[in-house]
Amino acid sequence: MRIPFCVFVLITLIAVAARVQGQTAVGPETVTVHSGSLKLRALLWRPEGSGPFPAILFNHGSGASRERQLAQAAAVGPVFARHGYVFLFLFRRGSGLSENQGTSVATAMSRALAVKGQAGKNKVQLSRLEKDDLSDALAGLAWLRARSEVDPNRIAVAGHSFGGSITLLMAEKDARIRAAIDFGGAANSWEKSPDLRARLLDAVRRAGSPIFFVQAANDYSIKPTEIMNTEMARLGKPHDARIYPAVGQTPEEGHDFVFRSVAVWEPDVFAFLQKYIN
Repeated sequence: MRIPFCVFVLITLIAVAARVQGQTAVGPETVTVHSGSLKLRALLWRPEGSGPFPAILFNHGSGASRERQLAQAAAVGPVFARHGYVFLFLFRRGSGLSENQGTSVATAMSRALAVKGQAGKNKVQLSRLEKDDLSDALAGLAWLRARSEVDPNRIAVAGHSFGGSITLLMAEKDARIRAAIDFGGAANSWEKSPDLRARLLDAVRRAGSPIFFVQAANDYSIKPTEIMNTEMARLGKPHDARIYPAVGQTPEEGHDFVFRSVAVWEPDVFAFLQKYIN
């Protein structure tokens, strides 16, 4: 019997509260991030105190509903705050708490698929990755750097699914980013879009930040982690990768590993961050 996602979130939060003996998490606070003319909403968690603290910008995926995105944010935000990080979960244009600010990438891709098939969807996906959604993420990064409780020289980025791909492009574009964590980026698109594969490989080749690739074994495809990690190793760039045991029974459940299995990845991810940020 499958356990509903919201139950997984509750179990995760209870487990984290019992396990983590670090900072006290404060939040979430709903904040506004300006991206051009758009007013994007975000949820902010932070450690107790005045800082300055290291910080994390988290890039969500493309297809989750508002309620599911809120549950995703609640599953990971307090964990990072308890480990001493300011954590910003930004809702990009058209998504979640920013659903009234433009068109989401999920809607844009669905429309393209209906009219022009997979090739049309792939084109829109890559365009949004390189332009609108990347711009929103960079606006979130700038917002974090301007916060008085954040150390602007100790900021990392992380992301899941489409947000994992955004994370890689951010690591390519901004050399000040201290580390990047890619949870299952492009797992459901790697086989379908040669242009996306090529673009992400270019991003990791140019990235100035250490990158940690994280997936569950039953994700849609583990080739993104295998291939991009191998490429970074070939180039001698700082990196790490983990493919963890399967989660749940389906590729969709495996793809949601970051939210379903916090206790599994938590020691490795925070050891990676400790190495490159603190």
